[in-house]
Amino acid sequence: MSSSSSTPFVVSHSGTTITVSPKNPTLQSGLLVISHGLGDTAQGFLDVAEMFALQMPHLKIILPTAPTQPVTMNMGMPMPSWYDITGLDERSNENCRGIQESRQTLVDILRKEHQDSKLPFDRMVLMGFSQGGALSLFTGMQLEKEEKLAGIVVMSGYLAAKAQFSITEGLESVPVLHCHGERDPMVQISMAKRSREAVMSMGAKNYEMKTYSDLVHSVNMEELRDIQSFLEKVLPDDDTCKVSLKDPNEMSIKELKEAIRNAGIGSKAVGLMEKSEFIKLVEDHRNGKL
Repeated sequence: MSSSSSTPFVVSHSGTTITVSPKNPTLQSGLLVISHGLGDTAQGFLDVAEMFALQMPHLKIILPTAPTQPVTMNMGMPMPSWYDITGLDERSNENCRGIQESRQTLVDILRKEHQDSKLPFDRMVLMGFSQGGALSLFTGMQLEKEEKLAGIVVMSGYLAAKAQFSITEGLESVPVLHCHGERDPMVQISMAKRSREAVMSMGAKNYEMKTYSDLVHSVNMEELRDIQSFLEKVLPDDDTCKVSLKDPNEMSIKELKEAIRNAGIGSKAVGLMEKSEFIKLVEDHRNGKL
């Protein structure tokens, strides 16, 4: 699926990051950040993001791509990876070289969205698959107290770098949905359950685990329906939380062009020369005149 005149969203690319945004950016009242698994890229969960965007058009969805780096478990082969993995057991999972840098990547995304649009942190959710799910959990429970999220979704994930993990005081009640296949050969269900027990022993009060009897290390529609229900519960559309966007008249040419690109209306800017023309195009887009 891709954005068209009949869909309520637009898809934009910036470097290795993909963003799925409401066509009218003033309708946004929530943010979802989806982190992929080992060896994948943002493209891998674009179809899931588009499915959610159709059902929940008030969400902006950001899909970052992990840096390419050698992975010890895969004989040192470079691939997109949020941190190094030396093995699939808990002992091998203690170091996770690079996880702090990737944690900062997610933190920077959340803080930039808050700074740019004044969207509250409690209108944001971190979600990820496998390694990306582990990173989402590791990041979301360790934010600053005033950055408490609406929720965290872990798909086929686990608690990474346990020795480096602690829950920030005040974040114990952040809702966590952990979805896991009972036939997962990569991150076994027993490891997932131990991860949940460990996080709860550290103080987490709202950690729900859903398991799927025939699911391997993957995602299925039953799981995605459960995740959508969770998102609709923790991130319902809320007119009181609509984003606050910068007045086009106060934007630089660079900012105007970025807004036009992100809105997917670049073709309508062809031939425009004056700043006033770019301003009018952005205003018309926000007012639903295009």
